[in-house]
Amino acid sequence: MGRWIEEFPGNLAWSNATLVCKGMAPYGCVSLAEIDRVCDRLRAREGEVQAWWEEWGAMAAAVEARADALERAGHRRSAGNLYLRAGMYWFTAERFVEPGEHKRELGRRSIEMQGRGLQRRYPGIERVEVACEGVDLPAWFLPAQRATGPAPVVVVFNGMDNCKEMSVLFAGLEFSARGWHTLAIDGPGQGESLRLRGLSARHDYEVPGSAAYDFLAARADVDPGRVAVMGYSFGGYYAARIAAFEPRYVAGVAFAALHWDLHAWQLEIRRRQLADPQSTAQSTFHFQWVMGEGTPEAAIEKARAFSLEGIAPRIRMPFLVLHGEADRVVPVAAAHRLHAELGSTDKALRLFGPEEGGAQHAQVDDRPLGVDAIADWLEHVLGPAADARGAR
Repeated sequence: MGRWIEEFPGNLAWSNATLVCKGMAPYGCVSLAEIDRVCDRLRAREGEVQAWWEEWGAMAAAVEARADALERAGHRRSAGNLYLRAGMYWFTAERFVEPGEHKRELGRRSIEMQGRGLQRRYPGIERVEVACEGVDLPAWFLPAQRATGPAPVVVVFNGMDNCKEMSVLFAGLEFSARGWHTLAIDGPGQGESLRLRGLSARHDYEVPGSAAYDFLAARADVDPGRVAVMGYSFGGYYAARIAAFEPRYVAGVAFAALHWDLHAWQLEIRRRQLADPQSTAQSTFHFQWVMGEGTPEAAIEKARAFSLEGIAPRIRMPFLVLHGEADRVVPVAAAHRLHAELGSTDKALRLFGPEEGGAQHAQVDDRPLGVDAIADWLEHVLGPAADARGAR
């Protein structure tokens, strides 16, 4: 396994987090040279608990300062590029900080910087709020290119380790080019909703899924008959759950399948963390924080409700499952099982091996391969925007 995948040999936690950051390179929100410099410094400090956030934070602060200088000089688009980078580095820095004021501040700063970058680089993007059971879920709405009338939409829910600011880039840019709007949303337990609004994960994701659909159906620029839902990583469970219970969507995508038995998976993760905290992609506190529970044991107990047992067969709409054959976070067997148990007659399983690339979790080692595969498959359901068909 090369350095691109395993930046810190024997340390899956740091290596996976670094790969997540590297995986954003095709979308202009990180610099591989800057990542290299951070990792060089981290290799000399691998035994220091605070080294991770200090080194990523130092790079984030330096890039943010350069962005501010460009902004003052009137170079808003160049500043936007650097704000995107600073935001991604702040987000990476926050990953291994325990919940508390420091983590909250790093999360706030990452969201603010990424937002500045998105608005300067993509002037048509909209910051929106989706009403859901008395609370608002923050989201970005990226419009389709060339569409002047109602267009299809892909709703993108995140996983445990990313945020809407990432999803709107790695998925939304390609979807926009194909004539579809994108609603990238931080649902409960994700991104800004977790970090700044205290909304913990919930198993019944059809509730935020329905709220997202209602929001879109009220917009004049949306074709309500062509709305698909996609979940990334842990969101693979959420997308399947939404597809099972919200039939107004016309297609679903699991951008990586989730463990079939989340409870058993988290028990095993906990066992490995206690033996060696570097042996898993999660920090020792991350799942507990996402679940909003006071103890690891309570979080693991809550995980019992996150199951597709008896749920997957309810899915009747077209559904795509993607997975990497060398996935070290969720074994590929989970993808085979999800595909096998889907109730849809129009279903597909797309696997990526090491020779092709995209073999790691959610194709993080070559993200465009996964996104292109999703977009190619969705074309048979969504098609292009009506006003874009002649331009293709």
